[in-house]
Amino acid sequence: MQEKNQKSIKKVVILGMGGTIAGLAENTTDNVNYQAGQVSVADLLAGLGAGFVESLQNNKIELVTEQVAQLDSKDMSFVVWQQLLQRLDFYNTQPDVMGIVITHGTDTLEETAYFLHRTISANKPIVLTCAMRPASAMNPDGPQNMRDAILMARHSSANCVMVVCDGAVHSAQDVQKDHPYRTNAFSSRDNGVLAWIEEGHIRQLRAWPASQAILYRATQKILDANSHMHWPRVEMVMNYAACDGAVVQALLAQKMDLAGLIVAGTGNGTLSNDLALQLDLAITQGIRVGLCSRCALGQVVGHQKQAEYEVIELSFTKARVELILQILNA
Repeated sequence: MQEKNQKSIKKVVILGMGGTIAGLAENTTDNVNYQAGQVSVADLLAGLGAGFVESLQNNKIELVTEQVAQLDSKDMSFVVWQQLLQRLDFYNTQPDVMGIVITHGTDTLEETAYFLHRTISANKPIVLTCAMRPASAMNPDGPQNMRDAILMARHSSANCVMVVCDGAVHSAQDVQKDHPYRTNAFSSRDNGVLAWIEEGHIRQLRAWPASQAILYRATQKILDANSHMHWPRVEMVMNYAACDGAVVQALLAQKMDLAGLIVAGTGNGTLSNDLALQLDLAITQGIRVGLCSRCALGQVVGHQKQAEYEVIELSFTKARVELILQILNA
């Protein structure tokens, strides 16, 4: 009988990556001058409250923690992405795991979320969460975000990669950090949030997004390769007043094995003549050029040079992740 009850227990796995949610400052009133990635993910569970954990136990749900990384997400690397994907690939196939929560820093959260969205076919909810205030703050936002993320990880129909922050549920494709300080730092661009979490209840507004993890060759390379795997170098440039293309010229002169360029054009992907000349030169050298808009909302529509440039209907930072994965998938 005891063995049968043990088998009926379901797990929510919480993977720790560091970030502000695990940060510490010297005093409780300082929400800015802190060091990220100081508190272990296991210790973060203490902030959830005894009543919350007890209610999970009453529902035969166990919280399992694993520290994948412990860093400020501004220092995110391909090696850490590879480690994270490997652990997700393991837990994604475990039948006793209901869902997975990832505690992550806010600085590069949208890039990690999109990377996972394109590389893992989610068999269960995969929920990234974060905080804008450190764990040492007088009123930290991390514990509530974690409680909300765990709630989403138990939602069996939401088999996709999501971001939960300040009561909002964002899709990995749409989520974008819009504010450097406020606790509601993220938006979902034009499409709007997937759902709101209100007092422990999920109010769904849009359908849960389907998996776009169709870059199978890229995923297998990342999962199978050792830590010295070669990731294609893709740099980012932008059009602006008096842009003369010198940055692209310098990149081409460096002979740094450049594989791709993402350019954020002004408005509807417009480029200065000088910048366009340098990008055309890059294309003749076999470098792939992806074009998006530097605008916070919308996407490039009907660009005349679409044959030369790969128009990518994503934000500036996610367009880079997309091009990296496309090159890996070749």
